[in-house]
Amino acid sequence: MARSRQGSTVNRSNAHWRWTRRLGDALLLTVFAVPFADTAGAQPTRHGGDAMSGDATNDDSALPAADIDDETHGETLYLEVVLNHTRQPQLVRFVRRTGRDRDSRFFVHSDDLRRLGFVLADRKDDGMLALDELAGVEVRYDVASQRIAIDAPLSQLSLATTVLNVPDGLAAPVTATSPGLLFNYDLYASHDDRGSSQLSVASELRLFGVGPGVFSTSTVSRTYRTGGDDEQDGWRGDTVRLDSRWQLSFPETALTLSVGDTFSGFLNWTRPVRMGGVQLGRNFSLQPYRVTAPLPAFLGEVAVPSAVDLYVNGIRQYSGELPTGPFQLTTVPGISGAGNAQLVITDAFGRTRSLDFPFYSTQQLLARGLSDWSVSIGTVREDYGVESFSYASEAVASGNLRYGVSDRFTLESHAETGDGLVNAGLGGVWLAGRAGVVSASHARSVLDDERGSQTTLGYSWNNGRFNISADSQRTHGDYRDIASLYGARAPTVSERALAGFTTPALGNISFSYVRLSHPDVDMDLATMRYAGVFWTRNFARGWSANLSYNQNLDDDRDRSLYLSVTVPLDHDRQFGTSWQRSNRRDNGLVELAQPVPGDGGFGWRVQVRDGDDGSGGLAEAGWLGDHSRLGLGIASIGGARHGHAQASGGLVWMGGHAFAARRIDDAFAVVSTDGIAGVPVKLENRLIGHTDADGMLLVTPLNAWQRNKLSIDPMALPIDVRIADVDLTATPSDRAGTRVLFSLTPVRAALVVLHDVDGQPLPPHSRVRLQGTDIETIVGYDGEAYLDALESHNRLRVLTPTGACQVDFDYPEAAGAIPRIGPLQCLQETPP
Repeated sequence: MARSRQGSTVNRSNAHWRWTRRLGDALLLTVFAVPFADTAGAQPTRHGGDAMSGDATNDDSALPAADIDDETHGETLYLEVVLNHTRQPQLVRFVRRTGRDRDSRFFVHSDDLRRLGFVLADRKDDGMLALDELAGVEVRYDVASQRIAIDAPLSQLSLATTVLNVPDGLAAPVTATSPGLLFNYDLYASHDDRGSSQLSVASELRLFGVGPGVFSTSTVSRTYRTGGDDEQDGWRGDTVRLDSRWQLSFPETALTLSVGDTFSGFLNWTRPVRMGGVQLGRNFSLQPYRVTAPLPAFLGEVAVPSAVDLYVNGIRQYSGELPTGPFQLTTVPGISGAGNAQLVITDAFGRTRSLDFPFYSTQQLLARGLSDWSVSIGTVREDYGVESFSYASEAVASGNLRYGVSDRFTLESHAETGDGLVNAGLGGVWLAGRAGVVSASHARSVLDDERGSQTTLGYSWNNGRFNISADSQRTHGDYRDIASLYGARAPTVSERALAGFTTPALGNISFSYVRLSHPDVDMDLATMRYAGVFWTRNFARGWSANLSYNQNLDDDRDRSLYLSVTVPLDHDRQFGTSWQRSNRRDNGLVELAQPVPGDGGFGWRVQVRDGDDGSGGLAEAGWLGDHSRLGLGIASIGGARHGHAQASGGLVWMGGHAFAARRIDDAFAVVSTDGIAGVPVKLENRLIGHTDADGMLLVTPLNAWQRNKLSIDPMALPIDVRIADVDLTATPSDRAGTRVLFSLTPVRAALVVLHDVDGQPLPPHSRVRLQGTDIETIVGYDGEAYLDALESHNRLRVLTPTGACQVDFDYPEAAGAIPRIGPLQCLQETPP
């Protein structure tokens, strides 16, 4: 136990210090058995300055004059502090004063109290304060541990708020992108009984790892022949370029730059257009661990360390620990709609209390301070899918911005211009507490002398059982946007309403209403209004049924009714039947199918149909392998018969190797095992394949910008292989490949038997060194020594109690299992 006086300038002699130490030791032995804290029976002080029971050894008269503080006439102590059952990291200086009635009081400087978290705003003095003068404060002093426990009400403290369950929004470190090429293809061929045939190929070519970014281009090639007249029997075809772009991503700032064919950015109340040019904008997919929507947060405070459990709609979502003070706990991402949260807090004394919080969460909002934007400039793409290079002559520009003003309101804005048009608008999404989400926008346009506007309103609410939503978009005057300059104008009225509910007994029932009015349609067809009702329900053993009915409110004859039932069978097969009535025509079908497994395998489907549109059927088979997907089918409908075949897949060239794979739409990796073939590789603990003869394996698909765990099973490796890492993490960039190297080193191991010149085993514990390396081992019983880094020819130097000796030997070829070599004679070294 250390005691000192801060700032004392009194010179003490060595004898005086020895006397003080002996007295302190005696006092410590006297009070060593004094208990501490609640379980030890220490007596706390009472509120308002009541005395606490003190030690008989702490009377002022029992202390030497040098240990009496000049300011408070007490004993100076540097103690560990436990504030509300929470240990503080620093020691704090206290002064203990014991009166003649043996009651002790503890004084501490106001600056130290503020550092501990006490609120002293109403106190003007900056000197020493007595703890028992602070309302509601209790003190327990443990002499043996030199610790003081202070219990204070939270009203006396100003502690930092502890934030729990905050999602990790930081981007994962991206592994290096290796240079390579990727070619995706989709083949489709068909032939009918009228002599018509066609063959089409949709392809995509990607170049990555050569400089920054990824370049991609896609095309469609078609060749066909129509039956009938001789002059039409020849094959014809064409090739059309679809999209070409170079894309560069910046994951640290969640920005993407695109040069080439792209879409203009869009909001719910704007219309995008295809264009060729440059686009720069926010791309939150580059930071998949970041939560962009505001999460419901629940506030509370605890007076002592506690455990907390969060339940959302009765399901536990979080469990953790709380330090003393206020806290903020957020829910997990993905919760949408109205809900109820319950916090169950269990304090250090085992007492439990519950806090209930109703909330409403939506993904339509941006978190406070977060922005989402894009800027595009270029020319509009025309005749897409028909012409390869058809672009408008006039340049256009478009910009969008969404900004989280608060966790309840997100501001939206849009502007576009070009070819004489100026269009701009403002909007917003507002969370109206538990009442739901309201959205609105207003935009105006000017094109030469034509002016117009567009207004939208929307509302949605759901609680998991009931849901309702409605939105309306109306234009006034001659409203124009960029899309209307090269296509149809925006509808004058577009309205939709939806209401539904779900119960265990009835399933899901929903009602819909749609109204659409378009200015470019004949007056008789300008307005369309439809109402519908939909019902779905899952039954026992996986049965499901759904029913839908749609009615044109302006034409009694325009109605449709659809009913289907699906029944699961053994061996992943399913039986389905459906009936549809539309425009007073009835059609039905029956189907038996075994879907193609997602992990690979064989599947098929057989279908029979009959009705007013004709009878017929079809048969299809599909197979998903490691390198491609194949399909075949024949069909006969209404007297017309045709057959078709299709294939899809991908080809990758990377690291000097070529790989065939299924179609690759996202990122991938090439795993290398240092030339060792047949090594099983797992993706997220699921076997994905084995390395080829070159020790390589293409692993797909990986999630771009996310941590993908790749691993190999060391138990499946040859016995003579050493592995550095069993698990590795790959974080590839989007639409590109990375290389993952598992360092597998072939090991030449052997059990070498060493004898001396007399043929006796070398004594145990003799030290063996493999010459040319720093590898050492020791000799065991019977002269045996294990070595696992041997070469074709090896020399060993052995230190024995009688001196040093050497032995040379060759490693046997095709050793297979660990060989036993020897006994070998170790020759004594001759002195130089």
